[in-house]
Amino acid sequence: MEFTAQAIAKFLGGTIEGNPDVIVNNVAKIEEGFSGALSFLANPKYAQYIYTTDSSIVLVNNDFVVEAPIKATLIRVANAYEAFAQLLQLYAQSKKQKSGIETPSFIHNSAKVGENLYLGAFAYISENAIIGDNVKIYPNAYVGDNVKIGNDTIIYPSVIIYEDCIVGNNCVIHAGAIIGADGFGFASGEDANYKKIPQIGNAILEDNVEIGANTTIDRATMGSTILRKGVKLDDHVHIAHNVEVGENTVMAAQAGVAGSTKIGKNCMFGGQVGIGPHLKIANGVKAGPQAGIPSDIKQEGSVVLGSPAIDISSQKRSMAVYKNLPELRNRMSDLEKIVKELKTRLSDQ
Repeated sequence: MEFTAQAIAKFLGGTIEGNPDVIVNNVAKIEEGFSGALSFLANPKYAQYIYTTDSSIVLVNNDFVVEAPIKATLIRVANAYEAFAQLLQLYAQSKKQKSGIETPSFIHNSAKVGENLYLGAFAYISENAIIGDNVKIYPNAYVGDNVKIGNDTIIYPSVIIYEDCIVGNNCVIHAGAIIGADGFGFASGEDANYKKIPQIGNAILEDNVEIGANTTIDRATMGSTILRKGVKLDDHVHIAHNVEVGENTVMAAQAGVAGSTKIGKNCMFGGQVGIGPHLKIANGVKAGPQAGIPSDIKQEGSVVLGSPAIDISSQKRSMAVYKNLPELRNRMSDLEKIVKELKTRLSDQ
């Protein structure tokens, strides 16, 4: 599809600097721009490329200051990154949508499915499942007994949703994700053998939740593992049994949360963050990549780093010391030699 700068600016509520009739039919990174492409500049680190890019249109923030001639037509908006995301959503919606029920696939006669269902080949909908309107379930997906899926949700290939789990409206579950597998519950008996504790709860995904590929959300031992509205999880994330993740919290790849931990709203966790069991994490907490969180974080808006995770300003000071440890060791060794020589001289006197 082709769009003029004028049409894009109208859609975004932006203002044009340059040719309003220039046309784009593709998108590109600003540093890799080409004629007919649309790019955006949000991070000042990439500002140098706006003067050399071959992109035809570049979205910029309203406060961007031009310091040299620019070939591209600029569209100024309040937030260039968000505006670019809006355009990508518009583009995605314009693509041909899957529809219909492919064969072979299976819908149990006790299941209830809404209007405009897409069901891919080899997908399976089990007993008493309830599927909302405009749901897309791609090939090889499995929907277990008594599962409920809300309207406008997308289930990508090879997703498995175990029995009794609930998925809300407008959710996206990417390929290979598993919702509702057993939590890791075992009891050690007198014979030192581990005996399985049946996991009889479920997992609940509220509205507007997105789950990355190969992510696992365990069912609760009793009750529910809950991802509140707007939670976004990257690929290869693990959420253990009876965890509750607050609204609009996001986690990057390979993060893991141990059992029964309660995480607040609007938190952000970097890649490979590990959070211990039975903890409480306050609203708005941010944890840098590979942070290990072994205890409660009670202060809202805390920013932590390292393992064990501590306040980021303290961690930065510690890191400044760490990198100097070899030099400090050598200096300590030299001081020890000097002290030894002084002791020897004093003893000789």
